[in-house]
Amino acid sequence: MSTKAPNPVDRYVGSRVRMRRIMLGMSQEKLGEALGLTFQQIQKYEKGTNRVGASRIQQIADILQVPVSFLFDGGPTSSVSANGFGEAPSPSYVSDFLATSEGLALTRAFTRISDAKLRRSIVDMVEQIAAREQSAND
Repeated sequence: MSTKAPNPVDRYVGSRVRMRRIMLGMSQEKLGEALGLTFQQIQKYEKGTNRVGASRIQQIADILQVPVSFLFDGGPTSSVSANGFGEAPSPSYVSDFLATSEGLALTRAFTRISDAKLRRSIVDMVEQIAAREQSAND
């Protein structure tokens, strides 16, 4: 029996739920309790394995203290818009990065740095490290 791949929108919404939950320092178990679900069900929502119904999305947004639109912002869209022109795909690597604990920790720490020159120096340093890593892997 073949398994069906999760829908990109379901995966994206799940990653946004995970990102916000982690930002709040909330466990899957705690979110599950608030929804009357098991943490395993929350895992399935976050991976996009199980779809989240409209009323459940509203509950999740309320618990995570965000508007429902937050869960969809920047997500995949249909390939053709209402005017017939294709839309550029959203950079999913950003939301994928922010959905990790490392990405959130780095973002939190970085945004606390008020010195613009220091922030630019950090970006330059990370770009140099990434370039060296890429060269080593080529």
